[in-house]
Amino acid sequence: MTKPSTTLFDRRILGEAITGSFRKLDPRVQLRNPVMFAVFLGSLLTTVLWVKSLGGAADESSTFVLGVAIWLWFTVLFANFAEAIAEGHGKAQAASLKKSRTTVVARKIASLSDRNAVEVSATDLVIGDIVIVKAGETVPADGEVIEGVASVDESAITGESAPVVRESGGDRSSVTGGTRVISDWLVIQVKTLPGQSFLDRMIAMVEGAQRQKTPNEIALAILLAALTLIFLLVVATLLPYSIYSVQASGQGKAISLTVLVALFVCLAPTTIGALLSAIGIAGMNRLSQANVVAMSGRAVEAAGDVDVLLLDKTGTITLGNRQATRFVPASGTTEKDLAEAAHLASLADETAEGRSIAVLAKKLFGLRGRDLEQIQPHFVPFSARTRMSGVTLDGYEIRKGAAEAVETHVRTLGGFLPEDVRAAVREIARSGGTPLVVSRDDKVLGVIELKDIVKGGIKERFAELRQMGIKTVMITGDNPLTAAAIAAEAGVDDFLAEATPEAKLALIRDYQKGGRLVAMTGDGTNDAPALAQADVAVAMNSGTQAAKEAGNMVDLDSNPTKLIEIVNIGKQLLITRGSLTTFSISNDVAKYFAILPAAFAATYPALKALDLMQLSSPSSAILSAVIFNALIIIALVPLALRGVAYRPVGAAQLLRDNLLVYGVGGLIVPFVGIKAIDLLLSAVGLA
Repeated sequence: MTKPSTTLFDRRILGEAITGSFRKLDPRVQLRNPVMFAVFLGSLLTTVLWVKSLGGAADESSTFVLGVAIWLWFTVLFANFAEAIAEGHGKAQAASLKKSRTTVVARKIASLSDRNAVEVSATDLVIGDIVIVKAGETVPADGEVIEGVASVDESAITGESAPVVRESGGDRSSVTGGTRVISDWLVIQVKTLPGQSFLDRMIAMVEGAQRQKTPNEIALAILLAALTLIFLLVVATLLPYSIYSVQASGQGKAISLTVLVALFVCLAPTTIGALLSAIGIAGMNRLSQANVVAMSGRAVEAAGDVDVLLLDKTGTITLGNRQATRFVPASGTTEKDLAEAAHLASLADETAEGRSIAVLAKKLFGLRGRDLEQIQPHFVPFSARTRMSGVTLDGYEIRKGAAEAVETHVRTLGGFLPEDVRAAVREIARSGGTPLVVSRDDKVLGVIELKDIVKGGIKERFAELRQMGIKTVMITGDNPLTAAAIAAEAGVDDFLAEATPEAKLALIRDYQKGGRLVAMTGDGTNDAPALAQADVAVAMNSGTQAAKEAGNMVDLDSNPTKLIEIVNIGKQLLITRGSLTTFSISNDVAKYFAILPAAFAATYPALKALDLMQLSSPSSAILSAVIFNALIIIALVPLALRGVAYRPVGAAQLLRDNLLVYGVGGLIVPFVGIKAIDLLLSAVGLA
């Protein structure tokens, strides 16, 4: 994805956020957040009280009432600003995506047999239409390649400049509207309607137009609304109680409406209420910056709760292509003879395995390529029927392939498979490798060991996940013996060997029945059922349309290991929300000691003993608490946008760290902040 500036407070985004803060003063917008709507009503009420105080009809001075009113409006504006700047980052990314959308003319054909193309607008295409796209042309709509193979420039979507190959009949058949064919041609069957393409959905999700609150966010919002209502009822009963106490005792002064509003705002969970929406939006933005598009906020949140990861072996845990690691000669054959025969058999083998055999032979014995025109070899390509490949050269038949296939071949020529070779084949298979037997005519020369190379550092990553309480399961089509060896080397907790689509689906359901949340990646049509079942399903952008439709996230980089990063982003979202909630509640406790003695000192002079901060005056204490309550919101905006730093440790330690840093810190910071504001107000003569 083309990314805009990553500066947290980009000047253009900052300007739009400030403007947006005032637009969000619309009561219909404020009503979506019950906590801040209550503060909004308090701002209106204190503004009315200030106007009344100008005529002398108020219990407090007009300067004090104006100060409270102004800072309550700032509290609302700062909450609006937090949400607006988070939305601004998403809209900046969406704007860069919109630039990639162009008006495209599609060349529609009736069928594969009838190539007479008719030019139509891409917006007129319907699902099932067939179009042909040649080099230099833009793919008009999302679809599946049904014929052809071509290089496609997807930089408008992924941000990567290197072209990718798209072809029919495999797991790389999906194409996205707006990308450009740069070589050859493709015949594409349209799979989406205009306005519903992957690019359109990306833009809608990134700019937040379709963002819905997640279950945890809804639950927390309900809790905050309930707390706000409780504090509102408590504060509402204080006025008649205060009046009664003054009348009964004949001394003191009843609490004023302005002080009651200030008390309510300071006691309500305004800090987390103001930042809650921004935290959720910022979590989605962090995911999009990692080149992952989430189709719902629920998926991002679920990623933070995942406790089982299903990971494909090939390309995720291993490098993806088996590599030749050693030559094991038969008795009576030298390693060099075996290497030379293997090298000759691999001259026409363009697979990664074949090239790795040539590389190993060159590395060990300096063997190099031959002049094929001079030696005139006859190459025997690999076939699924024979399970062998090789070359006939100078009257010799050199073959390499599966042990059973080569044994059958040499037996037809009167040879046999030696016991030491048979033992080497078993040992290599038991260790997780793939044995390839090499023969020359009726003589078996030895075995080539091919191994899946486990990615560097992957074992340490799995250890971190284990420490986080996440179970890792490797999914592979290998036999159980090979799978067990690779699983042990990679450090995964479990594995599913000889995996079929049905087996993957059954495994996910079994974990979910046990109350576990499961995440997996996939790119093929055969992965679609399991992706649809998984709680967090990351489809590769390079995969099929079926996989992308089944998943609730799409990785634009098509990197299977991205799943681990997605889990970290999800956990960071949850931890950020939890940390700021803890800080907000702790803040409220500390503010009690500032505002309660000040609010009721005139009615109950004994409460002056609770004035631990020794603030200048009751009015200064109340105003200082209100100012701090507003400023702490703007101070925490960068943390809400960046997220609390996440470390892969256990839940118990995370809870201890959270309570120590944000719980204790939330108690201490208000004492320091309110006292500093009080001193400043006294210094400028406003106390």
